[in-house]
Amino acid sequence: MNRNRMTTPSTVSAGRLAMLAAVGAAALLARPVMAETTPQDLARLGKDLTPVGAETAGNKDGSIPAWTGGLTKIPAGFDPAQGYADPFASDAPLYTITAANADQYKDKLAPGQIALLKRYPGYKMKVYPSRRTAALPQAEYDLIRNEAAAAQLVEGGNGVLNITATTVPFPVPKSGVEAIWNHIMHYRGGTYLRYGTEFPVHTNGGFTPLRRTEWYARASSLGNAEPNRLHYYLNLVTAPSSIAGEAILTHEPVDQVKETRLAWTYNPGQRRVLRAPSVSYDSPGTGTDGLRTMDDYDGFNGAPDRYDWKLVGKKEMIIAYNNYKLTDKSLKYSNIIMENTLNQDLVRYEPHRVWVVQATLKSGARHLYGKRDFYIDEDTWSIAHKDQYDGRGELWRVHEFYQMLEYDVMVPFYAGNVLYDLQARRYLVHQLSNEEKPAKYGAKFELSRFAPDSLRRVSN
Repeated sequence: MNRNRMTTPSTVSAGRLAMLAAVGAAALLARPVMAETTPQDLARLGKDLTPVGAETAGNKDGSIPAWTGGLTKIPAGFDPAQGYADPFASDAPLYTITAANADQYKDKLAPGQIALLKRYPGYKMKVYPSRRTAALPQAEYDLIRNEAAAAQLVEGGNGVLNITATTVPFPVPKSGVEAIWNHIMHYRGGTYLRYGTEFPVHTNGGFTPLRRTEWYARASSLGNAEPNRLHYYLNLVTAPSSIAGEAILTHEPVDQVKETRLAWTYNPGQRRVLRAPSVSYDSPGTGTDGLRTMDDYDGFNGAPDRYDWKLVGKKEMIIAYNNYKLTDKSLKYSNIIMENTLNQDLVRYEPHRVWVVQATLKSGARHLYGKRDFYIDEDTWSIAHKDQYDGRGELWRVHEFYQMLEYDVMVPFYAGNVLYDLQARRYLVHQLSNEEKPAKYGAKFELSRFAPDSLRRVSN
C-alpha cells in the first residue's frame, strides 16, 4: 500500500495585507497580529483550492477523489422524520480494518484508532469509497472570500478580528491556532434547534439516555447581538426525570481572553439562575460521569490560551464520513450501543485528507489533558478525530466523530460522536438523534431567547 507523506504548511508570504481597522469595541481594544490570508491565497480559492481552502484535486492513487461541488441535491425518498436517506446505500466496503491487519494501514490511522482496534475485538473499521460530499451555501463561500483577507488573530491567538459573519477566517492556515479557529467557527447553519442524546455507557453496555434540547445562534444571524459575540447557546436537559429542567446558557465571545465566556445555569430544585464561571476548559460536562470536559464538546470549544498549537501538516487518513446509516430513525439506541464500543457495523469510514494540529499544554497552565492531537477534515473544518493524553503522556481518551452533510440545509454536522476512555474502559455517546425529533435550522430567534431569564422559562 502506498505510504502517504506528511506535508508542511506553506511558508508565509512576505507581502501580507496591511492590518485593517478593528471592528467594534472588542477590536478597538485588542492588539491584532498581521492578517494571515494573502492575495495569492485568495486567488487560489475556487481553483486549485475549494472555496473553503481544501485541495480540489484528488490524491495520486485515486482513493480520494477530486472535489466537484459536494452533495447539493436532496436524494429521492428523503423524509426528515425517517432520518437522512443514504445516497450511497449501494456502496460495498472496499476492505475492513481489524486488529489483525491494523499494521498494514497504520500510516493512515491515528494512534487512538490503532489502540481501539488492539483493545476491543468489537471495534473494526469498514472502509468504503471516498465521497467528498461537503458543500456550503454560495453565500457562505462569498463571505469567506470577502472577509478572509482582513481576518486577524488577536495577540496570542485568542480571538479573531475584522470579521462579521465568515465561518472560515483562515482558509489557508499558517499556524495551528488558525486551523483550530476555523473549526471553532465552521458553518453550522446560522441558527438551529436540535434534539439529541448523551449518555455514558457502563462496562456491560448498559446506559440511560440523557436527552437535551439545544438552541444555537451565530451572533451575525441575530442582527442585534452584543459586541464581541461569536455565538449564543442554550442547553436544556429534558430527561431523565432526576435532572430534567437543568439548563446551561452561554454567550461566547470572539476574543476569548479579553472577555471570558459568560455562562449561567438553572437548577429546577433551587429555582435559581446562577452565574457559572466554571463552564469552560476541563470542567466536567453535565451528566457525563466525568467522561467529558466542557471543551471536549464539538471536539473543541472555548479559549485556546492554555495550549501551544502546532500545525503539523496535512495527511491522508481513514475517518468516519457520510454516516447516514447512523441517522436511521428505525434504529433504537439499543441497536447502536454495544459493550465496549458502538456498533461498528453501522459506521462508515472513508479515506480523506485532514489537517493535523497538535496542542501541548503550556508551562504553568492547568488542564486534564497534557497533549491533544486533532485531525481536522479539510473539506469542512470540523474535527474528524481526536487523541488526548494525560499529564504523563499516556493516551487517555479517543474521540471519534461520525461526519455527514445534512444535505437539505447544506450543513456539515455529525450523526453522533463517541469519546472512548481507555483508562476507565468506558465510553460516552453524544448527539445521537435516532429516537428524537428532527432538527430545525434557520429559526428566527430573538436575542431575548438567550437572556439569563429565559433559563427559567424554558425549564418550566
